[in-house]
Amino acid sequence: MSKGKLEKFAEMETFNNVLQPGFEEVFKKDYSLKGKWNSEFFKNSNPITIELGCGKGEYTIGLAQRYPDRNFIGVDIKGARIWKGAKFANKNNLKNVGFIRSRIEMINSFFAENEVEEIWITFPDPQLKKQKKRLTSSRFLKHYREFIKPGSPIHLKTDNGVLYNYTLSVAKLNNFKIEAATNDLYNSELNNEILSIKTYYENSWLEQNLTSHYICFIINHEKPIKEPPKEER
Repeated sequence: MSKGKLEKFAEMETFNNVLQPGFEEVFKKDYSLKGKWNSEFFKNSNPITIELGCGKGEYTIGLAQRYPDRNFIGVDIKGARIWKGAKFANKNNLKNVGFIRSRIEMINSFFAENEVEEIWITFPDPQLKKQKKRLTSSRFLKHYREFIKPGSPIHLKTDNGVLYNYTLSVAKLNNFKIEAATNDLYNSELNNEILSIKTYYENSWLEQNLTSHYICFIINHEKPIKEPPKEER
């Protein structure tokens, strides 16, 4: 491990806006803040938005700056990435921002029923060979449904057409309410101040003339969530 990463990890241990629970704290058990994020972490009753696979935290930070009356939590397993967003939030006194360093597979350990009111998934690994590992697969949507408040939106931004079309198929197959969808965000009427927030990775891909796709949908809390047929390769 490089000296730079070690220094970041050491500094992050001093950040009060980063939580790094050990495996034994969350594996098949509830984390201590589950159901208590408003009362014990943010110390307010504002709605909570989470960003899954937040990377360097650009979306978490960008949203928090625009919506001071909401709380935002970025989740990622890569500590060296989280460090940048957490440091910026501390430096700029953003009290409505927190970060969790953990695997997204364990997300249910962190949030209680109806505790989250919005989910952003920004440029995740499309998992082209492992459909069930995609963050918009039926497997993960079942997890989200346990803690997202009914009627709340889930947003996906991706540069990958396969992941976008797959997510659109999941939404249609399960009769989710599709609030918005486009395979060319920045040349669509959907583009606005919020959707134009760009991550480090998105900027890199845009420089390669790749297109950003976007879909926003609301899952059904009553019916089983079905998985589309496995893609042929």
